[in-house]
Amino acid sequence: MIHTWQLDEVAHAGPEHLDPDFIAGYDRKQGFPDAADDIAALRAHGLNQTSTVVDLAAGTGQFSRKAKDAFGRVVAVDVSPAMTAHLATHGLEVVQAGFLTFQPDGPVDGVFTRNALHQLPDFFKVVALQRIADMLRPGGVLRVRDLIYDFAPAEVDAVFADWFAGAADDPAAGYTAGDYAEHIRTEYSTFRWLFEPMLTAAGFEIVDVAYERRLYGAYTCVKR
Repeated sequence: MIHTWQLDEVAHAGPEHLDPDFIAGYDRKQGFPDAADDIAALRAHGLNQTSTVVDLAAGTGQFSRKAKDAFGRVVAVDVSPAMTAHLATHGLEVVQAGFLTFQPDGPVDGVFTRNALHQLPDFFKVVALQRIADMLRPGGVLRVRDLIYDFAPAEVDAVFADWFAGAADDPAAGYTAGDYAEHIRTEYSTFRWLFEPMLTAAGFEIVDVAYERRLYGAYTCVKR
């Protein structure tokens, strides 16, 4: 059921994620992230080839394509019609839905999501995390990777200046300083000290955290 107060996730997905031409070069721009650490984090908490794992906001399926060999069932979920069409070409089980609308057909063992929760304002992040907790069995595992700010407000200028200095010059090869600035202005990355209480409030225990450049967080969480 979609409520009248609910966010239109397609409108918040970022227009580039709805564009088949952009999606054709998406993996190159993303830099082909390795899914091995994320699969290992899920396996370390008991998930195996009998487990069902949901890849929420699966994008082009960089995680799902590798995870389907590690787990019994992997469901690739994305709100973008262009992304789900692309996912279907890889022989994956695909559902077109978002954080606020996906309904699994039963309790799942694990959920993975990468670089997508930041599309939601903080109120809806909490709603999304609660929905993820509700779909997981007790002891189920959530693995989150996202652009989350691990610094104090007084450090914003210095951290962002360093971030922009390392940006790509060619937009086809990576994210430019302009891309980063647009992200800050129009998307909803939040501070670590706000995000972690959201996880706790939704019923998760945070069991492992790692940060890269004080900008990219990786969390392993277990449903209490």
